[in-house]
Amino acid sequence: MTVLESYLPTTPSQYGVKSDYKHLNVDSDGRVIRVALDRPATLNAVDGDMHAELSRVFRDVANREGDVVVLTGTGDAFSAGGDIDWMADCLADSEQFRTVLHEGEAIVKAILDLRKPLIAKVQGDAMGLGATLALYADVVFMSEDAALGDTHVAVGLAAGDGGAAIWPLLTDIHTAKELMMTGRAVDADEAVELGLVNHAVPPNLLDERVDSFVEELLDGSQPAIRYTKVALNKWIEMGTTLALREGLMLEGLTQHLPDHEAGVRAFRDGESPDFPTGADEHQ
Repeated sequence: MTVLESYLPTTPSQYGVKSDYKHLNVDSDGRVIRVALDRPATLNAVDGDMHAELSRVFRDVANREGDVVVLTGTGDAFSAGGDIDWMADCLADSEQFRTVLHEGEAIVKAILDLRKPLIAKVQGDAMGLGATLALYADVVFMSEDAALGDTHVAVGLAAGDGGAAIWPLLTDIHTAKELMMTGRAVDADEAVELGLVNHAVPPNLLDERVDSFVEELLDGSQPAIRYTKVALNKWIEMGTTLALREGLMLEGLTQHLPDHEAGVRAFRDGESPDFPTGADEHQ
């Protein structure tokens, strides 16, 4: 088995339906299910517990009563991406990171398998995995004062959690490369212009706009809406099949390189990283 093959996720069997969460707020209001990333003190940064919960929540809501799912964050951010302390823990425990890769595949696959419309309400910044979660939604409403970016490279990681699949599908391959190889974030207006999100909305109107669109969906034929989504998702599934596993393998590989440790250390110290690994060392 090669180094890369050792990071290939297998189909996980432990991700079942569970209704109690530590870092997700899941509630239903009639026909609408709301899922909120709920670590506001950390800008909803994803730690090990939240990551595990994300790997099962979309299968959970698929089996709950309700016709539309709204995904958002609690507080000022949608999600700041991976929790830096969690990344540091994973550096010291490679087996923990293998679990992360299995869960990462489960998260994306569960979103794609969800037949209910999934609406992302991006009320604050969405970075890293947070951006991936938002972009895999069916329709994305983004606050005008929010930013969105895939920032894996900023901490010396390959963008492997689904970003390498979804960004080029929504924009184009050159734009995806430019943004993902630099980790540059875009504001809401640019995100709309690039095709990453559907609507940039003034912050005070975001709830109203999302609620209005949800009502429009609820007024429609639910089987017709769901099966239309299933058909359209075939395009996304093709891109995801091509890029997700490869991306996860490469993220696993870069987790073991000195650049990632340097990136984590610099982020914790509030400094710019000095990446030590030369390109000729890893072709």
